[in-house]
Amino acid sequence: MMQDSLTRRLARHLSRPIEPQDRERARLHLLDWMGCVAGALPSEAGAIAHRMPGTVGERAAWLGNKLEMDDVHRQAILHPGPIVWATALSAAAPDMDRFLGAAVRGYEAMIAVGATFDSRHYAFWHNTATAGVFGAAVTALASTDPDFAEGGDAAARKHRLMHVLGLAGSVSGGLWQMRHEPCDAKQWHVAHAIKTGLHAALAVQAGARGPSYVLEGPQGLHAATTTTPNPLVLPQRGQIPGVSFKPGAACRHAHPAIDAALALKAQLRKLDGPITVETYADALTFCDRPDPVDEIEAKFSIQHSVALVALSGVPHLGDFDAAAIAATAPVRARITLCEGTDFTGRYPAHFGARVRCGDHEVSLHDTLGDPERPMTGADILAKTGALLALGGRARDLDHVAAAALDGTNPATVATILEGWLR
Repeated sequence: MMQDSLTRRLARHLSRPIEPQDRERARLHLLDWMGCVAGALPSEAGAIAHRMPGTVGERAAWLGNKLEMDDVHRQAILHPGPIVWATALSAAAPDMDRFLGAAVRGYEAMIAVGATFDSRHYAFWHNTATAGVFGAAVTALASTDPDFAEGGDAAARKHRLMHVLGLAGSVSGGLWQMRHEPCDAKQWHVAHAIKTGLHAALAVQAGARGPSYVLEGPQGLHAATTTTPNPLVLPQRGQIPGVSFKPGAACRHAHPAIDAALALKAQLRKLDGPITVETYADALTFCDRPDPVDEIEAKFSIQHSVALVALSGVPHLGDFDAAAIAATAPVRARITLCEGTDFTGRYPAHFGARVRCGDHEVSLHDTLGDPERPMTGADILAKTGALLALGGRARDLDHVAAAALDGTNPATVATILEGWLR
């Protein structure tokens, strides 16, 4: 008898009832994502989103991860919000309970699959894209399939979930090459995952079947993209409480150094002389950029972010443009990066860094916005307000907050985004 497949196990897990507290937590992530979309409206991705056909969710997919402020799960090393919420809007669940429940299931699926990928996968593959097709497919199916409504057939749910995971996973992809060139592939990865998930859900509801061993099979995703995949972890409690919010615009791998630098500057009042940053190996792989040349590279530069702290304190949304890059050059020249093996050993369960200036240093093992150092609801609302202002939509804050935090109809969220993207 063959061992139970990973997708079959995951499908059973995903068919469980949604806990009320997870739906409430999801509302905060919806608010956060709407802010990220609004903040990116003036960008080149915003122009693309306006020109693209499709649902408002499919167009908003181009914006949710543009500013590097989207939510993140540490162990899976991915950003679920931009995938899940754009899919949920595209699938158009009939009521808010189904909308939020579908999103919670999408987060759960995306994180569970993403956490099975190893360092070999992450070296070449964009986890948000490769796991994102699974999250999008589950979100779409749970939004539209009548058996996900109260009183639906649990066996039918499990059956369709397994097949939608199999179909979506069979075309999973998304390479990191886009990090090395000025392009829009990172946004395209999100849009592609959403489209794939929506089509997989439609196909399964029409009777299509997917491979149940798509992850661990001899020619499956793990065999193709990993050396030693991690076990599939299906915790008793939902995964969404473990998702971190990002307080700032830099890559999440830069945030531990930002936090440690801010704490050290609070002690010393200024950061003069040579500055040394120790952090985990992946942070160096992605964010060791002593001489960024554009906004994207600046957001992926620990040196630029720490220099901003030294010059002015907390980095702000506008601190990554050409003028800011030029202003940080003298400080970047005195910043040295190196691996801290203690931080690498705790990663990815913990994102940490140590910043040293002269005889003084600060070490932090968790970053602001992580479950161990959470942002409050008021913090997330303030972040949303700043993003709306950046996107020229400051007047919409009360409307956005009401729709996300207290709304009873997901169509209200869609209407707000239609107003932004028409």
